[in-house]
Amino acid sequence: MTEQGQQSEPLFAMSGVSVRFGGIRALTDVSLQVRPHDLLGLIGPNGAGKTTAFNVLCGFVTPNEGELFYRGEPLPRARPWKLAEHRIARTLQALGLFDRMTVLENVMVGADIHAKAGFWSSLIGGGRSLKDEKVLTERAHAVLEELDIAQYAGRLPTSLPYPIRKRVALARALAIEPELLLLDEPASGLSNDEMDELGALIKTLTSRMAVMLVEHHMDLVMSVCDYITVLDFGRVVANGTPDEIRTDPVVLAAYLGEQVEHAEHSAAEVH
Repeated sequence: MTEQGQQSEPLFAMSGVSVRFGGIRALTDVSLQVRPHDLLGLIGPNGAGKTTAFNVLCGFVTPNEGELFYRGEPLPRARPWKLAEHRIARTLQALGLFDRMTVLENVMVGADIHAKAGFWSSLIGGGRSLKDEKVLTERAHAVLEELDIAQYAGRLPTSLPYPIRKRVALARALAIEPELLLLDEPASGLSNDEMDELGALIKTLTSRMAVMLVEHHMDLVMSVCDYITVLDFGRVVANGTPDEIRTDPVVLAAYLGEQVEHAEHSAAEVH
């Protein structure tokens, strides 16, 4: 976290958000905020409401009460296809890569926002200029280089190991050049060494963007996050730094138990 992140106003804030699905309360009066260049972890047991909170932010779910704010201004209901216009990018737990496009083409879909005539318009016959083509290609190559996967640019995602495909999905999100990056369980399916590499990479991203992370692996959350919001049964039960969360009696009793105390020495996954 930078000094700028400590002093600046929130980049994104959720205030008093409640979501009901029929008679089920998925979220109740949830408030959280992410400041520029901060890394916020959103954690909680299965069914705590983490995914619902993410889906509210992304426009997949409309809250029954509450407001969203972006750069200090009220954010009308976000639409998934408009996230890039707000400089918000999200990775999906299921990756969501296009199997019949190359790695480079998948990332170019993310870089599409930087071209006047985009990648999709070319696919349906709208065409794009050589300048647009160059912008898209150069941006995509730069992100692949940053994530050390440029050697796979011409491959199809289905031909690659799962950890590499996860990096491709991250590259596609980074190609948007987001101000806010939403990571949905990025460590799932990774080995301990791969998780360590991911943690080091995520830390470098906050020099140019804010990051919001949903993750079950407590060792990763505790090692990379500046702040953590804990949900339980759709309510916020704690906010604080990793050190504060480790010792918060409400968190220890309601959710994390002894795993937090030993998170630095264990690669255990909380279920």
